[in-house]
Amino acid sequence: YQRRVRGINAEYGAFSRHLALVLFSSTKMVAQKKDKKSQDTINSRLQLVMKSGKYTLGYKSTLKTIRQGTSKLLIISNNCPPIRKSEIEYYAMLSKTPVHHFPGNNIDLGTACGKYFRCSVLSIVDQGDSDILKTINE
Repeated sequence: YQRRVRGINAEYGAFSRHLALVLFSSTKMVAQKKDKKSQDTINSRLQLVMKSGKYTLGYKSTLKTIRQGTSKLLIISNNCPPIRKSEIEYYAMLSKTPVHHFPGNNIDLGTACGKYFRCSVLSIVDQGDSDILKTINE
């Protein structure tokens, strides 16, 4: 009798684990689609900034634009070193510049900018024809 009960519990446990996995994967799929859509809009707006606006790539030049007060938006990749990220965010807070955390790594950010090299930090000085500032602030 105890073996039979254990067998039923084992089957029920396996079923509940499977059900939980299915529910988790479906909610994760919806989140991935939303992230993918937002990432596509950011990438397309970034391409427009690269063509028609002014920007600086890299840590040192970004700090210069923040200190000068010419930066309108900062974009930081998700694998930027924490000390560097916190320093940039601190400068941005002092200069009241909005910061956007890019969902991809530095390779993805460089590719989104149309460059063949990695870029962990990007500063937008003039947005040009793009409406990236309105999109990010929403």
